[in-house]
Amino acid sequence: MTEKIHASGAQAQTFTQKRQQESSNKTLQGVFTQLIPELQRAIVSAGYDQPTPIQEQSIPHLVNGRDLVGTAQTGTGKTAAFALPLLQHLASFTQRPKKGTPRALILAPTRELAIQIDESIRTYGRYLQVNHTTIFGGVNQYRQVKAMNQGVDIVVATPGRLLDLMNQGVVKLHELKVFILDEVDRMLDMGFIPDIRRIMSKIPAERQTLFFSATMAPKMQELAYTMVNNPVRVTITPDQPAVERISQKILFVEKRQKDSLLVSLLENKDISKVLVFTQMKHVANRVVQKLHTAGIRSTAIHGNKSQSARTDALNGFKRGQFRVLVATDVAARGLDVDNISHVINYDMPTEAETYVHRIGRTARAGAEGDAISFCSFEDRSTLRDIERLLGKSVPTDSNHAWHSEAAAQPSAPEVRSFGVGGRGRGRRSRGGSARAHFPAFRGR
Repeated sequence: MTEKIHASGAQAQTFTQKRQQESSNKTLQGVFTQLIPELQRAIVSAGYDQPTPIQEQSIPHLVNGRDLVGTAQTGTGKTAAFALPLLQHLASFTQRPKKGTPRALILAPTRELAIQIDESIRTYGRYLQVNHTTIFGGVNQYRQVKAMNQGVDIVVATPGRLLDLMNQGVVKLHELKVFILDEVDRMLDMGFIPDIRRIMSKIPAERQTLFFSATMAPKMQELAYTMVNNPVRVTITPDQPAVERISQKILFVEKRQKDSLLVSLLENKDISKVLVFTQMKHVANRVVQKLHTAGIRSTAIHGNKSQSARTDALNGFKRGQFRVLVATDVAARGLDVDNISHVINYDMPTEAETYVHRIGRTARAGAEGDAISFCSFEDRSTLRDIERLLGKSVPTDSNHAWHSEAAAQPSAPEVRSFGVGGRGRGRRSRGGSARAHFPAFRGR
């Protein structure tokens, strides 16, 4: 459904509103003071007065129409860095956009991130007449088609459903003015690049392009510079990386005892708002059932859930209705929830980089947080990769009732291979995890 941002305009402001605007001008700092009054009012209403480094360095260039490649950790204000200049640009248009032809497109890798970006646009554009909508899969397309037929300024979309509606002729990108890609490293991981290239082939060459990512590997930098024209390069290196503000520890445990260990940890009321990661969707559901049995309010979010169920779960977790959110890696990136006290890796991730993104859901916006990882002997190789990536060992906590010395051994013990009808008599192999033999196995 289209969200319309209403405004009375500066000419219709009452004396009181003008006084409030004068007050906001005195309160705001840095590049925020260069924005139009309606955006300044929205920033103050949202409780902000000082821009973050990514905002301070990006907004002046974006207001002037420059292309930009930006790199900064999640939780540093990237969404406002591109949303505020975009809204200021669109505020200059006096006519409503034509049916099916948005003026701006923001691509995001997941439905949750698309929704969060849309919410930010609603927050910052509350005093402007700018229309926006979201397009993503997992829901009926009726409302999305209706919104496009009414005409929207901004579309926030995931690539798959957007391409679907483009193929149906519902969305046309030939009048696009601004093209924004957010969390591009995640899109690369998820294999969206062919979709992005197909989308870009329908976009005018004359446009403003913004490319934001938490990391910038050489392969990604090469990709970025095929999409932009003489861009400004903004890289924000934090004084203290988020991972350094997180207290990390490893708990060695047998796989069959993970449920008991998790319930026992959650007996500590200081673990107040918890994000638990599993590899498999059915495991996430089972963990929620175990926690419910133990009287712990929890819910799950993963790819098999309908969009409405995912939205309800996330909103319930944000509001405190649920103490624990159990998720697959659909929530490892882009999930912006305040005050997550702990991240618990019930299952270790398949890739070391995902570990960093998972635990980064806590310690956001300069806060501190805790990350606890359950490690069985099958996960030893993953742990080594994580420690190699971090450049240090993760401390071990063996002071719990389910500590496993077998899992704690530096080398995994031999695992008996069961052939057809072998009943344990088959040949033996070392470190026989499913991931070692089937690297494409994800189960998200």
